[in-house]
Amino acid sequence: MTIPTTMKAAVMTEPRRIVIEERPVPELGDDEALVKVMAVGVCGSDVHYYEHGRIGDAVVRQPIVLGHECAGEVVALGRSASRLRIGDRVAIEPQTVCGRCPACKSGKYNLCPDVVFFATPPVDGAFAQYVKMREDFLFPIPDRLSYEEASLIEPFSVGIHAAQRTGLKPGSSVAIMGMGPVGLMAVVAAKAFGASRIYATDLEPIRLEAAVRLGATHAINIREQEPVQAIMQLNGGIGVDAAWETAGHPQALQSALLSLRRGGKLAVVGLPAQAEIPLNVHAITDREVDIYGVFRYANTYPSAIEFLAGGIADVKPLITDRYPLGDTQAALERALTNKSGSLKVMVYPNA
Repeated sequence: MTIPTTMKAAVMTEPRRIVIEERPVPELGDDEALVKVMAVGVCGSDVHYYEHGRIGDAVVRQPIVLGHECAGEVVALGRSASRLRIGDRVAIEPQTVCGRCPACKSGKYNLCPDVVFFATPPVDGAFAQYVKMREDFLFPIPDRLSYEEASLIEPFSVGIHAAQRTGLKPGSSVAIMGMGPVGLMAVVAAKAFGASRIYATDLEPIRLEAAVRLGATHAINIREQEPVQAIMQLNGGIGVDAAWETAGHPQALQSALLSLRRGGKLAVVGLPAQAEIPLNVHAITDREVDIYGVFRYANTYPSAIEFLAGGIADVKPLITDRYPLGDTQAALERALTNKSGSLKVMVYPNA
């Protein structure tokens, strides 16, 4: 396979401005692989950086390539890379870590203080024709899994991590607040972990309909129903075992807390614009609620690939919009402005 010396990349030079640049193809370190990027999903964080130029303390101070939900084909290997072969189709876990700190050694490498994560300033992401990645963060996918489905492994991993953090078990009940792409893949994760009752809340009908197709047992439109009352009524008045807030909305977080049974578990997945949000402390203490922060994921890709390849849910209909690399700005605008009509926007760097 002939590998070019230069490639195209979609570069954000300032908020709401993407330009296509010619850049050198990345040079490999000994333990790295070069991946020809075949599909990249537009994530909510990409949209937030595109619109505002920052997420909390992570500020875009120089031109950056966004995109981190990605999959592709291995086209070159570093000298000591031995686990993969050229031609392997892979899902890319878009982070590398030191492997030496206490967090890494305990298996919680998502908490590594030296983590390098795609599309988190100043690290470039995957809206480019090629990326390099340490080979231990590349995972072969079976032929029956498309590149688009493999790119959804990344948001799916967030849901799997939430399920693990909150100890979701077969027969559990769970409320998931917010049916963006992460929330929708969290529905799949809840189903994969055996939840018998999955309550999905949102205000967009297209997202609630998708949630039901993916495995939600109940869809609650918060424009029409008060979510806590609806969940309590549907769940016998005792609340749910676990609630996951994926929207990053203060009111959704409060609703998630109040939807729990006594002794229930709350996972905070979404990142709100503000760092501090008032919560009902009496409800937390009186019900002895466990609260879990969910920061990305760790050790989830192998099981995520098995779940999706095994047919746990048909996620292909989630991909509603498709764009070539040259139209990356249009893809981000679509994700930003069409929340009532789009689910997952996909970019194809080598189309």
